[in-house]
Amino acid sequence: MAVVPSFSQPNWLELNPQQKQILTPLAGEWDAFEPYRRKKWLGIAERYPSMSAEEQERVQRRMKEWVRLSPEQRKIAREKYKTLKNSPSDKQQAVKEKWQEYKELPDEDKQRLQQQAAAKPVPKSAAGKTAPSPRLPSPLAPPAPSAPLPAAAPLAPLPQPSTPIVTGN
Repeated sequence: MAVVPSFSQPNWLELNPQQKQILTPLAGEWDAFEPYRRKKWLGIAERYPSMSAEEQERVQRRMKEWVRLSPEQRKIAREKYKTLKNSPSDKQQAVKEKWQEYKELPDEDKQRLQQQAAAKPVPKSAAGKTAPSPRLPSPLAPPAPSAPLPAAAPLAPLPQPSTPIVTGN
């Protein structure tokens, strides 16, 4: 019988002050994270000092947004990220362009689109059961596309491969 070595990562109290400062938004949940998620976040904290101020701000904002999501919303976000990551580059580019268009809209238009998306009926799955809502709360809510995208195309903005923030807990 093979013995698998323990894969442990430090709990919150074992982090150094710099790691705690960078990962503060995750403090309340840190000790409940699986070791592989802690390792991912520690890697981000290690790269953090070499990031530009804009990248650091984005990491902090995304951590704060992430901890506000429910477990189901996190699962949906991870699935969308995986789908987008595995989709053809032209689909990835189309999603990026739609998201950029959305970000440039005035707040009133964003709010109107979010209300329209919330009012849409939830599609039924093939088995006739109600599918979980893929909509995420603002600020992660995707823009309503001006032209319909294929059903498999994810609409939520997800991190670029250089900073895979949303994929962990």
